[in-house]
Amino acid sequence: MTGRWGVCVTQGVIAAVLVLWFGAETVRSGVILSKEEALELAFPGAERVEKKTFFLNTDQVRQVEELSGAKLDSKLFTFYVGVKGERRIGYAAFDVHIVRTLPEAFLILLAPDGSVKNTLLLAFYEPKEYEPPDHWLRQFRGRTLSPDLQVGRRIHGIAGSTLTAWAVARAVRKVLALYQVLVAGGEEP
Repeated sequence: MTGRWGVCVTQGVIAAVLVLWFGAETVRSGVILSKEEALELAFPGAERVEKKTFFLNTDQVRQVEELSGAKLDSKLFTFYVGVKGERRIGYAAFDVHIVRTLPEAFLILLAPDGSVKNTLLLAFYEPKEYEPPDHWLRQFRGRTLSPDLQVGRRIHGIAGSTLTAWAVARAVRKVLALYQVLVAGGEEP
């Protein structure tokens, strides 16, 4: 959908998924990992996980959208930072987006240098045959933000799951752009 109603419907679906997902005590249909489980996997050995919330200004939104080629749904964004001693061991970001008509949720884990360390699928509500396989997700490891970080360039597609592949690649580019503007750019609170 386009226009104001389409945005409201999309945001409503995403909000409903977030409420179910973040409040989930047990595994439900479509939910693979809870937020807490994902953060534990993301930062093994961390002494603590810090939550860093940013409210992007208009210039930062423009920069992120230009760098990623993806539209931001919100000016509010949160990175989770794994800390051991006084050393940051990585950054994690949650991304929930619509694939075809239903949502998927990912945790995108970045190394301290801003490269992709891992991508974890947390929830997937599209039919199972469209779910991105782990071996496909591994191709993002070690990648940094570049024009080649797209399906059909450095990222291979998924036969029969083109929309999933495009959605995941766009989410990874968006998180890398947010890291570049907010963390590497010195905006971290």
